[in-house]
Amino acid sequence: MRRHWQRKPALLRGAAPETAGRIGRSELFALARREDVESRLVQLRGGRWQLRHGPLVRLPAVALGQWTLLVQGVEAHLPVARELMDRYRFLPEARLDDVMVSWAADGGGVGPHVDAYDVFLVQVAGRRRWRVSHQRELGLVDGLPLKILRDFQPEMEWVLEPGDVLYLPPLWAHDGVALGADCITASVGFRAPSRFELAQALLPRLLDSDEDDAPTALRRRYADAGLAPTDRPAEVPAALADFARDSLQRALYQPHALARALGEHLSQTKPHQSFDAAPWQGHELPAAVRLAPGSRMLYDDAHVFLNGESFRAGGRDASLMHELADRRQLDDRRLRLLSEGARELVLQWLEEGWLWPST
Repeated sequence: MRRHWQRKPALLRGAAPETAGRIGRSELFALARREDVESRLVQLRGGRWQLRHGPLVRLPAVALGQWTLLVQGVEAHLPVARELMDRYRFLPEARLDDVMVSWAADGGGVGPHVDAYDVFLVQVAGRRRWRVSHQRELGLVDGLPLKILRDFQPEMEWVLEPGDVLYLPPLWAHDGVALGADCITASVGFRAPSRFELAQALLPRLLDSDEDDAPTALRRRYADAGLAPTDRPAEVPAALADFARDSLQRALYQPHALARALGEHLSQTKPHQSFDAAPWQGHELPAAVRLAPGSRMLYDDAHVFLNGESFRAGGRDASLMHELADRRQLDDRRLRLLSEGARELVLQWLEEGWLWPST
């Protein structure tokens, strides 16, 4: 973190031996066929790049070179991918995005490109050659379905074997090419939203309620007693513009509103993602619980957030919910310390599949 994070690449030989060979071709191909999983097929045919989005019922022949299957959000479906993502929780959960896994035929890749976020590239099976550059020229080739750099000038090169990890900071140009078939690479990606993206996501959430439930100051209507006649009726009144500006500022500074909206947004699951049918139908709590692999749980000083929803929490309940979010599980002894209301909430999460019974 001190030397490399958001500064320069780091090659970590043998840093993830537990992942080597544990994700296979058949599992990825099966996920690519599903409606609730985001997948893409990238193929280089006759010197031309082609892109197809899933579900992908039919894929090219394995023996055919220069194609890549990419599957997003694999941590929600394969335990080894969830375990891999958890290895990177020395970073804030709010920054973690997902685990994308690619399967590539010989020569397969997605072309030289840059990402706007940090990424750990974990070699799971086969071999891949990575070429990396810190170039400033980031212009793209026009007319392609992929964002491929027009002038890629590699400065460093490595070949990754199963268990090796390559960390790349944002905006470092890179190009990975499979050396042989059955090349599987897991990408642990991070979120780095722009100010515009956050504003676009948070403003609707700040006002996601009936006007009758809004604070009195926000329900106040514009008034202009004493308005003088005008000979410029089409001009927007300065007082109305000031009223609009003040309305936005008051919406932003509602107590806990911005924190609630941010936590809900950051804990929201992927649009494609669904949860398995409720694994728990009982009226009593199981011996212990753990978060479902695809669940995202965060907290702040006043709330806990789970899969895009917010809940007020305080005292011992808050401490126990924080423990559940940090450790992704809660044992029998800790579970029994929850208040009756919190236990009811846990049962609701179990029924929705957001929590699972833990053995």
